[in-house]
Amino acid sequence: MRFSARSRSALFATAVTSTLVLSGCGDDNGSSSSSGDLTLGFVNGGDTSFHTCLQKAVEETAKTEGAKVYTANSHQNAGTELSNIEDMISRNVSALIVQTVNVDSLKGDIAKAKASGIPIYLTSVATSDVDDILGAAVVDLKKLGSLDAGWIAKDAGGKDVKVGIVAGAPGAASDLMVGGFKGALPANAKVVANQPGMFNPAKAQDVAENMIEAHPDLDYAFVANEDMAFAVRKAFDAAGKKNVKIVTANGTDEGLAAVKSGDFSATVANSAKTIGDTAVTNAVGLLDNKKVDKIANIPLVLVTKDNLGDAPQYCPK
Repeated sequence: MRFSARSRSALFATAVTSTLVLSGCGDDNGSSSSSGDLTLGFVNGGDTSFHTCLQKAVEETAKTEGAKVYTANSHQNAGTELSNIEDMISRNVSALIVQTVNVDSLKGDIAKAKASGIPIYLTSVATSDVDDILGAAVVDLKKLGSLDAGWIAKDAGGKDVKVGIVAGAPGAASDLMVGGFKGALPANAKVVANQPGMFNPAKAQDVAENMIEAHPDLDYAFVANEDMAFAVRKAFDAAGKKNVKIVTANGTDEGLAAVKSGDFSATVANSAKTIGDTAVTNAVGLLDNKKVDKIANIPLVLVTKDNLGDAPQYCPK
């Protein structure tokens, strides 16, 4: 694996495919005006507000670093992720930043890149063997879930309560969040339903409608991101269940407004901007053998009505 890759010449395609886009310091036709030879590939995992803001942060920070960026989106498909990584390898990027679809698929993705001498920098998660990666901007997703569970524990007191979970897509961030949430719930909080919303608001609304029909006495719901949480709130309200309290994650402007209004009881601020900024800055630093933390831990903030001002900026403006 070559970590000092700034001086390598990048191979650029003359045409941009529908899944791969050149961005960064570029003009409207997609060509780059940067004089540097540092190139980064960014393989995004999905299409939620988190992924959109993460990519925007990567692109904007890359501009300040004088880097050219190719971006691709795997749309929650592990097979597409591998194909995107192969495309990035063919362009001989200096380093590859990956927001993975599925933690289990990372082993093959990393092996493919490593065999081609392309270092991978991960966002949100890290592998168990960090020797195989350039670095990672890590979110403690188990802690994220546990923070929401802690709010429920405090709010419920010692009363027996019923909790529903609207998870994201199985196999990556959602599994870690849900595991952390369930593990931190007190004994008096019983999980009565746990279904994936696939990070899709329409799917999450269907899940919530079925959940509240099966469990009309539901007290709380943990929803894996705010995009889905708005749809879940809509489903509960339509069923006359405005009393069901929702805890979620992201910390978008819209999510904070929902906390302020009482539509959400709490959200865990998990700044996409901070992750993207850190990933690019640290990846470039590590390529240049600078003293940069290989594994950077992204701070998390449990946000309620009482501390709305503590939430970090979520998305680049």
